[in-house]
Amino acid sequence: MFFKEEYQLAKTTQSKEIGISKDKKEAIEMALLQIEKSYGKGAVMKLGDKQHLNVESLPTGALSLDIALGIGGLPKGRIVEIYGPESSGKTTVALHVIAEAQKRGGEVAFVDAEHALDPVYAQKLGVNVEDLIVSQPDTGEQALEIAEMLVRSNAIDVIVIDSVAALVPKSEIEGEMGDSHVGLHARLMSQALRKLAGVINRTNTIAIFINQLREKVGVVYGNPEVTTGGRALKFYASVRLDIRKQELIKQGTEVIGARTKAKVVKNKVAPPFKEAEFDIMYGEGISKEGCILDIGVAAGVISKSGTWYNYGEDRIGQGRENAKKYLRDNPEVRDKVESEIRDILFDNDETESDEAKADSAPIEE
Repeated sequence: MFFKEEYQLAKTTQSKEIGISKDKKEAIEMALLQIEKSYGKGAVMKLGDKQHLNVESLPTGALSLDIALGIGGLPKGRIVEIYGPESSGKTTVALHVIAEAQKRGGEVAFVDAEHALDPVYAQKLGVNVEDLIVSQPDTGEQALEIAEMLVRSNAIDVIVIDSVAALVPKSEIEGEMGDSHVGLHARLMSQALRKLAGVINRTNTIAIFINQLREKVGVVYGNPEVTTGGRALKFYASVRLDIRKQELIKQGTEVIGARTKAKVVKNKVAPPFKEAEFDIMYGEGISKEGCILDIGVAAGVISKSGTWYNYGEDRIGQGRENAKKYLRDNPEVRDKVESEIRDILFDNDETESDEAKADSAPIEE
């Protein structure tokens, strides 16, 4: 008798809990409908309702950097900061990203706050300068307002702001040379990023901020280097790249390029602190062939015996420079090698995620 009463009590409690659960679901659905009615579709949603759970990416033009970023390039709908010493290749990397976006039919914009964009060099890197939207603003406020309007248009795939250090507040430009303007630049960046962050994500735009380095005075221990514009950009950026020149590339006594290292110091979409090395050739930009050759050897797609590089049964060159020249002269071979490398390095992750989705999917009876 006692067990029968206990069973009835448990059954009643369970049915009440089911009723509460149904009521909660109905209440949540009503709340979601009300929010969408007030603020528009997409203002709130369940994460599973999103079409793309994985972050989409855009290649940088340097295969080694794409691998270091962990998702095959820069994440779409995010803020990216590229910083480093002078003449380290920051703008070159940004221009290569622009070229990659244009190859895929994207619209791009370049906010040239430094007034130093070289269209001839940009064209050599593969940028279609005829379709490139360029702004050379007078003040920092004007630059950031133009950037916001372009992003809000929902038509821009990549926007580059070059550079944060050149975003001078209006009051500083209108003031005297010796006037003190403490914290104005940092306040401007903080306010702008608060407005930009949400719209960049909604429009799936990649916003690249190029930044310069300064040194703190009186630092004895630790790194005295600091980026301009305060701390706001460090917080809002999903990816931060530190780009440095490693060594010069010479052909005889003539300097023809620089070996460059990029360190992913912050990454919200993949594991951070990975490093990538690539060649920047003067007047040509990032050596795509050099990246493919180095990664191809590491991935086992290209074999190396002595000084010779081999792809399958074919010898592609003796010495690194000759092998690079072969890949440059034979773009179909270069593209095939790159495709194989990407299949090996990136398809494994996609296969694992697909298997995970299959395991979690409901089984139909």
